[in-house]
Amino acid sequence: MIILCILSWWKWNAAIKDCWKRDKTHFSSSISMKGRVDLSGPSDNTQEAGNDPELPLFTFDFIASATSNFDESNKLGEGGFGDVYKGLLPGGQEVAVKRLSRSSGQGQEEFKNEMILIAKLQHRNLVRLLGCCIQGEEKMLVYEYMPNKSLDAFLFDPTRQELLDWKTRYDIIEGIARGLVYLHRDSRLRIIHRDLKASNILLDGEMKPKISDFGMARIFGRDQNQGNTTRVVGTFGYMSPEYAMEGLFSGKSDVYSFGVLVLEIVSGRRNNSFHNMTNIINIVGYAWRLWTEARITEMVHPTIEESCSMAQVLRCIHVGLLCVQDHANDKARHAIGCSYASE
Repeated sequence: MIILCILSWWKWNAAIKDCWKRDKTHFSSSISMKGRVDLSGPSDNTQEAGNDPELPLFTFDFIASATSNFDESNKLGEGGFGDVYKGLLPGGQEVAVKRLSRSSGQGQEEFKNEMILIAKLQHRNLVRLLGCCIQGEEKMLVYEYMPNKSLDAFLFDPTRQELLDWKTRYDIIEGIARGLVYLHRDSRLRIIHRDLKASNILLDGEMKPKISDFGMARIFGRDQNQGNTTRVVGTFGYMSPEYAMEGLFSGKSDVYSFGVLVLEIVSGRRNNSFHNMTNIINIVGYAWRLWTEARITEMVHPTIEESCSMAQVLRCIHVGLLCVQDHANDKARHAIGCSYASE
């Protein structure tokens, strides 16, 4: 009986390995077939709603040439996944190349997640993925280039804050909200971003916002409202209390992060810049104190006081505070999760 059990286990294990190898070969060949495109740059043709968009596969040599062999002068930034470089395709199109670091402890899973997710998402307030590179140990994502980089580069820079008048800030808030509504309700996939913050909001040449970095995102089924994880990822300060403490995430988690962003955009202050204030640990606590003391207008950044409609600013602050309610099931956060775009 022992010999028969061992023999059965061996045959089952061999069958599993054989199946895995066949699936891996099929997956690689599928990517290769999709990657046979004109390397002068991906087409701008819009995919039909019912079809998965093709994701062009670039070679390592092609991307190295586009970025001048990843020259330091083309480096746009870096993160836990690796570095981002500016590149120029032969047709003249500028691109941003996210290169997964070989020493990155978090990148492998996040890279695959981002590649699969964002290739299926099309919205004017989401950054567009143009292609990828999977060659040996090299893994890279090629995005449309955002000339104004990220929101935090303007919002928290004393020399550039003045470039963000109230109309621009309001348009950015509205654009982020529209992008979230698409992710949560209007796309074919229901996506929870899980890492919404100022550095993940990119700005195009017209200062229009685009949500980026979907490495931490999760897909929800249409009937699924909440998920749970033992691995809490994201950025403290933007995390909702139920996610940071219990690992529970849902659309309300992104709504909480959106509320923090709104308060940052109105005040021009980082979420974690209040450590020197008594009994204030972040921008949420600061806003609630001013609100309860009827001093909320003090939160408005001085550079926008003259250009703004104070009624509109106060409405944005009110929306931000509704989004950052402590309890996920609070009617206010629940309601705002369904209506923040139309507001």
